[in-house]
Amino acid sequence: MTLIYLDGQWLDRESAKVSVFDHGFLYGDGVFEGMRVYGGKTFRLQEHVERLYDSAKAILLTPPIGQEEMVALTEEGVRRAGLQEGYLRHVVSRGPGDLGLDPRKCLRPTLVIIFDRIAVWPPERYEEGLVLITAGTPINQREALSPRVKSLNYLNHIMAKVEATNAGADDAIMLDATGHIAEATGMNLFLLRKGTWFTPALHSGLLRGVTRDTMIELIHEAGHRVVETVLNRYDLYTAEEAFLTGTAAEIAPIRSVDNRVIGIGKVGPLTADLRARFHRLVRS
Repeated sequence: MTLIYLDGQWLDRESAKVSVFDHGFLYGDGVFEGMRVYGGKTFRLQEHVERLYDSAKAILLTPPIGQEEMVALTEEGVRRAGLQEGYLRHVVSRGPGDLGLDPRKCLRPTLVIIFDRIAVWPPERYEEGLVLITAGTPINQREALSPRVKSLNYLNHIMAKVEATNAGADDAIMLDATGHIAEATGMNLFLLRKGTWFTPALHSGLLRGVTRDTMIELIHEAGHRVVETVLNRYDLYTAEEAFLTGTAAEIAPIRSVDNRVIGIGKVGPLTADLRARFHRLVRS
């Protein structure tokens, strides 16, 4: 069952409505967060809520409720929806205003929480590995808006996803203006070279994912080394194993990039081990 919390009301998919004058709709003026539910519990709920409020603070947006109430509201919604396995989307927008840009015209932010499910790719893609391309659409310049802000404007990521779809690929790797790897269209990247895992550094213009942080912990737990650094396409083309991480995507192995086969062209043994560790962790 899809359940939606909207500004104090519990609604279904058909009855939940947001004003056409909401600046989240008109201008992408707002922030959001995605969360996963495993076994009836929201994974890393506190970390996700903290990131939502940090994103809001960075754009001078004050959510209508405090963090503790947001946590309690999320837990209540999971119970109401009867979710054992699911996906949550928290959205805080600037709220209804007028057709101008002035945020002072928006008197109260809009809060939406969607309690639902998601499947980014069918199960067989996780067993076969993803086919990726590198996108011509670059990641947003970090000097314009910090990539740490999870804002409602994802147009450049969407255009990179369109490139992947048009090329018959599952997703796209996005580069910064200098040609260095940032992230996929909403996911972080890990690759293995000569026994060491590498992932793009935060200054590469990527969103610091909660699943990314979790995977770094699991790599250390498995006794491996992980390095956050600047990476380019050569590093990816010559990787022995590679995978994407994200709340919605979870741990998604990569089979090829730009027609270059990664490793043996299927899920590598270390990737398989880390996926297993992740699934044990989220359900522990």
